[in-house]
Amino acid sequence: MNRREKYWIGAAGILILVVGVVQFGILPVAEKKRVLERQADYKKTALSQVKQLKQAYDALANTDGPLRAMYANREKGFTLFACLESLAVKAGVAKQIVYMRPTSSVDKVSKKEIEKVEMKLKQIKLSQLMSYLYLVETSKNVVFIKRMEILKDGKNNRGITALLHVETVKI
Repeated sequence: MNRREKYWIGAAGILILVVGVVQFGILPVAEKKRVLERQADYKKTALSQVKQLKQAYDALANTDGPLRAMYANREKGFTLFACLESLAVKAGVAKQIVYMRPTSSVDKVSKKEIEKVEMKLKQIKLSQLMSYLYLVETSKNVVFIKRMEILKDGKNNRGITALLHVETVKI
C-alpha cells in the first residue's frame, strides 16, 4: 500500500473510532442525563405538590380547636348513652325507646375513639321526633346523628318508627 492509501485507511479508522465513541459513549450518556433531569424535574414538582397538600392538611387539622374546647367542656364521666337517655326524657320520648345499643370504634384516620349508640323509637309522633332531634343536634356535648331511618307504623298508624345512629368523639 502506498502512503496515500495508508493515510485514507487511517483517517477512515479514526472516523469509525470517533463515530463509535460518539454513538456508543457520548450519546447514551447525554440521553441518560436528559432522562435523569426530566425525572428530577418531575420529582421536584411532585414534592412541591406534596408540600402544598401538607400545608392544606395542617390548616384543616388545626381547625378542630373549637371542637376540642367543646369536648373539654363536657361533664366529667360523660357517656353518649346517658346523654341520649336524658335528652329523651327531656323531649318526652323515653317511653317510646325500644332499645339503645352502645358501641365504640377507633377512627382509622384520626385515631380517635368514636362512641356510637344505635337507638330505636317506636310509635312516636313526628313532632316528638323533631323535638328530640333538635335537642340532640343542638346539644353542647357535640353529638351527631350519623344516620336516621324513619318508617311508618303499618299496623294502626299511631305514629312512626325511627332508627337513629348517633355518635360523638370520646375524650
